[in-house]
Amino acid sequence: MINHRNTIINILLSWVLIAYSCTTTNEIPVGRMDKNIVLFVADDLGQDLGCYGNNVIQTPNMDAFAADAVLFPNAFATTASCSASRSVILSGLHNHRTGQYGHAHDPFHFRSFDNLKTLPVMLGNAGYRTASVGKFHVAPESLYHFEEYLNEVNGTHVSHRNPVQMAEAAEAFISKESEKPFFLYFCTSDPHRSASLPTANKFGNRPEGYEGVTEVTYSPEDVIVPPFLPDTPECREELANYYQSVSRIDQGIGKLIELLKKAGKYENTLIIITSDHGIAFPGAKTTVYDPGLKSPLLVRNPYGKKRGTTNNAMISWVDFTPTLLDFAGVGAPEEYMMARAIQRGFHGKSFLPILDQKNPKGWNEIYASHTFHETQMYYPMRVVRDRKYKLIWNIAHQLPYPFASDLWASITWQSVFNNGEDAVYGKKSVKDYIDRAEFELYDIGSDPHESNNLAGLPEYQDVLNRYKEKLKAFQENTNDLWASKWSYQ
Repeated sequence: MINHRNTIINILLSWVLIAYSCTTTNEIPVGRMDKNIVLFVADDLGQDLGCYGNNVIQTPNMDAFAADAVLFPNAFATTASCSASRSVILSGLHNHRTGQYGHAHDPFHFRSFDNLKTLPVMLGNAGYRTASVGKFHVAPESLYHFEEYLNEVNGTHVSHRNPVQMAEAAEAFISKESEKPFFLYFCTSDPHRSASLPTANKFGNRPEGYEGVTEVTYSPEDVIVPPFLPDTPECREELANYYQSVSRIDQGIGKLIELLKKAGKYENTLIIITSDHGIAFPGAKTTVYDPGLKSPLLVRNPYGKKRGTTNNAMISWVDFTPTLLDFAGVGAPEEYMMARAIQRGFHGKSFLPILDQKNPKGWNEIYASHTFHETQMYYPMRVVRDRKYKLIWNIAHQLPYPFASDLWASITWQSVFNNGEDAVYGKKSVKDYIDRAEFELYDIGSDPHESNNLAGLPEYQDVLNRYKEKLKAFQENTNDLWASKWSYQ
């Protein structure tokens, strides 16, 4: 019986490999030399844009782009940590398989596994011109190698806080006459907090501004305070500064699109505008709550049939690499399609075929995997979320929840924390935010702000057990080393 089952499995796997090799290739197909790609990744940007319903923040360029693209309201990072998330975006694998468990920069020094295959390398091997401008933040460089790093304009270093200047640095690369298509990876440092700037300017804003950028300022009284944050003067002040940084990004988008059109490349370039994860406030960044994972996603396929539409699919950042390779006509690495292909292949899938749909079938569930952020922040969490329930497994729940240094120091957090453990931060008390249960189960449909943990209620034990099994299957299928924690601590 076992031998018979193995034979069937081997036959099915062979069929999969044959079919895959017939429909994909590692060289650019004839007639597809004009399939350019721009992947624009902001840093710590939530769904705080005009096109996502915020009527205060000024993002006219992204709003105009959304009217010419597809907007995804249900787009989720897999981890709200910069380096870890970028490794996922550029590999199609969760960070427990990339090895980029936390920040790449010193003193944290996390590094991806040596055998990782990444998007820029795969596209470069297939004949694409590849270039990176702005924030890199994964390591080692050899695994994520781009042919060009566009960090100067006329001999002047490009500020990653000035997306207009970044676009200008990419102009020659975009407009170059070549038989090869290009892949441009464009990553701003806005609106990330900066520990080196004064409190009022933590989001990169400065009195002298940035060359080529018209700064848009906001009054704290006018900002929209989301439910997961406290409505305090301190929080409003920081949100106003965050908004200003977001408006700077918007001008960079406008400049980049202008240059693509000037070069005659806009109509043959797939453009994705997104963020590594959600907003840099406690309750979002470094957590696996929705404000940390839910992020903007605008996609314009130049060969798509519809414009200005909304797609309700639940998209995960593990889907980016398969989607871009699909657009380019490039196959997955051969190593990923060998034995145990389901477990060792990409963890995501291409959303290119469903771009023109509104409610595509089979896109109703996402997973998240977080382990570190900074080195001292060990707090592995695994998540399954669909349209009804969300289960969070806090694997190291015995530990107090660790804070990123910039979030701990934020005036938004400190203004509440200093009032004691019973003080309310958004929808949770300070104590509940720091001391977390092993399992957090939320009815997302009726409790979208994740304020009522159902995991301990007897009437929800069947639901809890069912979603635990989903997590276990996810961990097994993605070779998650932390799956062993189900049997021992």
